[in-house]
Amino acid sequence: MALDFTAIDFETANGFRGSPCSVGLSKVRGGVVVEEASWLMRPPENHDHFEFHNTRIHGIRAEDVAGRPRFGELFPEIGAFIGDDVLAAHNAAFDLGVIRSGLEVSGLAGPAYEYVCTVMLSRRCYSLVSNSLPYAAEEAGVPLVNHHDAAEDARACAGILVDIARRNDANSIAELYLSLGLNLPKQPAFDPGLGLSKATLSALAAKTGSPVGRTTDPGSGVAGGWSAWPEEGPNPLPNPAAEPGHPLFGQTVVFTGDLAITRPDAKSRAADMGARPESRVTARTTVLVVGDGFVAGDLRAGRLTGKAKRVLELHAKGQQIEVVSEGEFLQMVGGN
Repeated sequence: MALDFTAIDFETANGFRGSPCSVGLSKVRGGVVVEEASWLMRPPENHDHFEFHNTRIHGIRAEDVAGRPRFGELFPEIGAFIGDDVLAAHNAAFDLGVIRSGLEVSGLAGPAYEYVCTVMLSRRCYSLVSNSLPYAAEEAGVPLVNHHDAAEDARACAGILVDIARRNDANSIAELYLSLGLNLPKQPAFDPGLGLSKATLSALAAKTGSPVGRTTDPGSGVAGGWSAWPEEGPNPLPNPAAEPGHPLFGQTVVFTGDLAITRPDAKSRAADMGARPESRVTARTTVLVVGDGFVAGDLRAGRLTGKAKRVLELHAKGQQIEVVSEGEFLQMVGGN
């Protein structure tokens, strides 16, 4: 087997992608993890505040990274570990976005990377009610004890990709994508002097008080009891110029529970990525986004809205619907 790649996972200090505080990497050769690396780091200057929601998830605090190199100083080592490998990440739009935004606000150019998104592949090759990392890792037979530890998450991502390749009798990334009829996506090289990404522009605008972008904590929904029915708002049409490789492209998305952003805002962000927002779960629904601090484990615990229960019923009947948390959704759309 010539299945060679590097899996990567970032944790961030706050809702801006360009605030990495931890990274884990797993290098795979011939379908086997042969080397691993992980670092704690200070996020780029002026983007290094730690929000409660993020620390609650990964346990990293500002004092844990005090005195560590900043992301821009550390990236040469990270980049050297990756080399010319294809990058694999679970929700690659987020992790590749971390690299881009983190380097942009550090004033540094970045290399091009071919990449694999194991969320996308999990959707295509597994039949799960949630394709979040714990569920996909369980399906792949990969132990995941300490979710949101960057090194362990990268290792789990690597295991998922190896399992999916095995199930498709593929001996390389190229063979896997050929067998699935997909094109391997690529993040092009960039230079912040020639223009910034949308996520970085939004974050910088939010810091200056511009109405572009939001700073609402995505985890501010409080567990325990559902709030009043929110205003759904209109259902905008999908953006025809959206990136076809994005995990929301072509999906029909419904929102439930109390989101930290408004429903109209959530629907607009989904439509920008090529999704079709709708207001209720139907036979067309493919993705349900759940607010109120929902995490994947709530599916087993039974802490569900009426829409989520309907999704589980339809999934049991064979309809392919995925349940994601608002935090995962915001990672996909690059918002705070």
